[in-house]
Amino acid sequence: MSTTQPTRRLGGRWIEHWDPEDPGFWERTGKTIADRNLWQSIFSEHIGFSIWTIWSVLVLFMGPEYGITPAQKFFLVGVPTLVGAILRLPYTFAVARFGGRNWTIFSAALLIVPTILALVVMEPGVSYTTLLVVAAVAGVGGGNFSSSMANVNALFPEKQKGWALGLNAGGGNLGVPVVQLLGLLVIAVLGAGHPRVLLAIYVPLIVLSAFLAWRRMDNIAVMSNDTGAFVEACKDRQTWIMAFLYVGTFGSFIGYSFAFGLVLQNQFDRTPLQAAMVTFIGPLIGSLIRPYGGRLADRFGGAKVTLVNFAAMVAATLLIIFASGIESLALFTLGFILLFTLSGIGNGSTYKMIPAIFTGRARTAIADGADRDTELGTARRISGAVIGIAGSVGAVGGLLINLAFRQSFQTVHSGTPAFWSFLIFYVVCIGVTWAVYLRPLPVLVGGRTEAAAMARV
Repeated sequence: MSTTQPTRRLGGRWIEHWDPEDPGFWERTGKTIADRNLWQSIFSEHIGFSIWTIWSVLVLFMGPEYGITPAQKFFLVGVPTLVGAILRLPYTFAVARFGGRNWTIFSAALLIVPTILALVVMEPGVSYTTLLVVAAVAGVGGGNFSSSMANVNALFPEKQKGWALGLNAGGGNLGVPVVQLLGLLVIAVLGAGHPRVLLAIYVPLIVLSAFLAWRRMDNIAVMSNDTGAFVEACKDRQTWIMAFLYVGTFGSFIGYSFAFGLVLQNQFDRTPLQAAMVTFIGPLIGSLIRPYGGRLADRFGGAKVTLVNFAAMVAATLLIIFASGIESLALFTLGFILLFTLSGIGNGSTYKMIPAIFTGRARTAIADGADRDTELGTARRISGAVIGIAGSVGAVGGLLINLAFRQSFQTVHSGTPAFWSFLIFYVVCIGVTWAVYLRPLPVLVGGRTEAAAMARV
């Protein structure tokens, strides 16, 4: 039942007993509460993604009167990416420390700070340093993903976590195309001289998000910080292999989301309106298709789907390089949209690989005589920590993409060298995926248990 413990815990609405694995509890009480919290979590995370990526739209409003070079713009949109990536780790543990409801209220309300700051400074004549500082503050929106996923993970039973986490992640990612669509609407109706209108739209949405979290969400008392799992995850090679692969999938998604409009403006001389008319398409498709990447992984195996997906990303990148050479905007845009689509599929398949790795390892240990409950419990603990670490490291890929574009345009006034570097990285990801997870007899320290676990991914 739900009880309030003002003398024992921070805030109210604490649920002391929570057992979603008990079918009776789940049907009687748990499902209704979990669904209510899930939909509010999706909305709050959605607004967080919008504020995190809003600078990818604001730079489209920055004409010559701002005196900012293309290279400076690419660095500017990379700053919130880095801050958001760093914040994902502490945000992962904040839910257990403060409660899912309490932290969602706080993190949702905190978004008002970067929004108001941008409202104040967005005008010609503002210094580049000021813009960098304000853009960095917008990085708080990037941390919301990890706290939201941790909260949803605690609410649902094991058999329903995949779809619930997929809905949560996909709904949050939709914040990227939505803010880009709203930017397009403002530019189309009022012109590129009114960035404050876009920011003003989000002020009441942020307030509504925090208010609804206060009204509709709950804190789960049985959640607890598991620093032991985090330490174990950091020592496990699989953590860093999966984080590396997630750089290639989610790093691509968020990095291209920030950069696409700028690339169109600088490589094909698109106006802000022309750029805004297509920038939302890729992130929209990538967000919607993410849950289905997980379903493909369920059917065919996460490693196989990830391998084929990276191969397709190589082909899409080659198409972009070819389109750049012949200066075909249509082919270039098609290649970019394909990359967004594939990054969405890869986001789903790589995240599905993480629990598969550790559950496979646990099942092999059980077959060798280990205690079932202990091994499966350890698998859940470690995979949860790995999801948080991979999410943080993966987001750093967004910064690297924007830095690559910055250097490319600064050096040769084209994004082609950057795309060649991305292609090489995807080839490396193919090699890593095959060598670690798909070779018939992977040779890894850890012996039979490790090899058998990899065979199940």
